[in-house]
This record gives sequence, structure tokens and C-alpha cells, in this order.
Amino acid sequence: MRILFIGGTGIISTECAKLALSRGFETYLLNRNRRTHLTPTGAKVIACDINDEKAAEAALAGLTFDAVVDFIAFTPQHIERSLRLFEKRAGQFVFISSASAYQKPPGDYVITESTPLANPYWKYSRDKIACEEFLMKAYIDRGLAMTIVRPSHTYGDTLVPAVISAGNSFTVVQRMRAGKPVIVHGDGTSLWCLTHASDFAKGLVGLLGEPRAVGHAFHITSDESITWDQIYQVIGLAAGVKPSIVHVPSDVLAQWDSSMEGSLIGDKARSVVFDNSKIKRFVPGYCATTTFAQGVRKTVAWFDADSSRQQFDPAHDKRVDDFIAWYLKATKWESATNEGSK
Repeated sequence: MRILFIGGTGIISTECAKLALSRGFETYLLNRNRRTHLTPTGAKVIACDINDEKAAEAALAGLTFDAVVDFIAFTPQHIERSLRLFEKRAGQFVFISSASAYQKPPGDYVITESTPLANPYWKYSRDKIACEEFLMKAYIDRGLAMTIVRPSHTYGDTLVPAVISAGNSFTVVQRMRAGKPVIVHGDGTSLWCLTHASDFAKGLVGLLGEPRAVGHAFHITSDESITWDQIYQVIGLAAGVKPSIVHVPSDVLAQWDSSMEGSLIGDKARSVVFDNSKIKRFVPGYCATTTFAQGVRKTVAWFDADSSRQQFDPAHDKRVDDFIAWYLKATKWESATNEGSK
């Protein structure tokens, strides 16, 4: 089977490409070829900018694929561009959407593929929903052979999955090891699901070339749901320290940093448990086998293996310090005021 990943060197797509190659698929990557160190051995790179459609057309001349997976489409305009290039070249078009598109706040904490799509807090999610609607209409109107996949919070060896990490996700480990407190939103008891990219790849690659998957949407996640306090405790364990946690209400964090409204209020602040029954029906044997404890140990080890990977942002670190100091002082005053009014 011949497949193409648009992208192919990201945290998720690299693992998918590796798995496809290990299963004997003729695997192509279409990207600008700027991350050659992440290109899996054996993959064939089509080096071009997909936004330059004339150049992409020339680079794709004579090629057809059993499946094309688009990891880098975020708006309906991106989908239209991809379909102009691939609708007649692909037996199956797979769009990577997002589980953040599911209803927020959720009507039920158990998420299935039939959970409504609605997220008033995050434009990223609304754009993904619009992409899905465009593809579904194309499927209904002209029989487009498309499949939608919704990953949730997926991480790999190069990403520590924390909420507040600035441009470098290793920041949370650096703070823990320095004995500094780390912020956990809410009271730390909401449930969350973290999926290792190698597990996600099993589900995605299993859908490629599967005729039953056409016209369907799937999420592909771990079955493990743990609290945010547990997530940070496990990160600390992998880092060899016991973290000092400061709980801050999510809405306060969003006021402190407005860029967090979407990813926090519109996603991570809500308890979710994913029902993976559907992907298991379509991909027999699918099962996420990497626990978060196992996965994050590998991640921390990757950073520890090369100090150049441990980039540090002193301005962000100070900003977090200043915010925590302000918040603890403010809540101490509030607590004292509440005690005095009793």
C-alpha cells in the first residue's frame, strides 16, 4: 500500500510514519524537508511547500496513493487546498482533527464519537469543526472517500505534557528539580487522558486503506484517565523529585494569560473519559499499551540525554514565580478575611 503523510515529522506523524514503514507500506512525506533529522529511515520525501500549489502539483506528477493523511490542515481553506491536490490522487483522504472539538462544557464526561461538536472557548477547535463539516458535506454530496480522526492530548519523547510550559515543555521539570512550585489548574482532581504518540499510531495506521472507515470519525486515545495532580506527581517521579503543587482556578489562570483560555477553559479544565469502542471495532486488536508513567519516563530520559535539549526561558520562569507569589499572597489575605468574618 502506498500512503502519503502531509507533514510527517511532528510528534504524532513521525510515529505514524515509522509504524507504516515497519508494516511494509510505501511511505511518502510531503513537507519542506527542513527537519531531516526527524525523517524516518525509508520514507520518501516530496520536498515542497503545499501552499505553493503549482510547485506541489509538479512534485506530485504521476503519483497516486491508497491513502493521504493531512496533519497540517487547520481551516476549511486548508482542506479545499488539499482536496484540489489529492481528491483525484487518493483512495482515502484522512483529516487529523482534534478531540478538543467535542462539546464544551461536556454534557457527559464520557466522550464518544457521537458527542456533539461545539467549543465556544477555542477558535482552533471551531476551525477544526468547520473542516469536519466541509469534509462531511463533500462525502454526502459527491462521495468523497474521507475519514476523520480526532486525537486528544498526545505526547512523545520530545514533549512533556504540562499545561504551563512556555515555549519549552521541559520547563516544568526544570522547576521541579529546582525546588520551585508548579501550577496545576483547578483543585487537581479533574480527570484527563494522555496518549503516547506510538499508541495513537496503531489506531491511525490501522484505518489506512480500510473501506469501512470511509465517512466515519474516530478518536484514538488511551483508556487510562488520571487526575492532573497525579499527572504532575508522575512527572515529578520521572524527574526524581516530589513536586510542590500550587492549585489555581482555571478562570484565574486564563485572566493571567489570555492565550490559555482556549486550551484550558476550552479543553484541559474539563474531566473527560474517552470511550474507544469504535476504533477497537474498526481496528481489531487496537489497544494503547503505554501508561503515562512509562511514557513520561522515556520523555524525561530523552531530555536528560542531551543538555542542549533543555532550553530555559528565564523571563517566563520569573513570570511564573511572580504570579505564584501574587496568588499565594492574595489567597492568604482572602482566607484571613473570610476567617475574620465568621
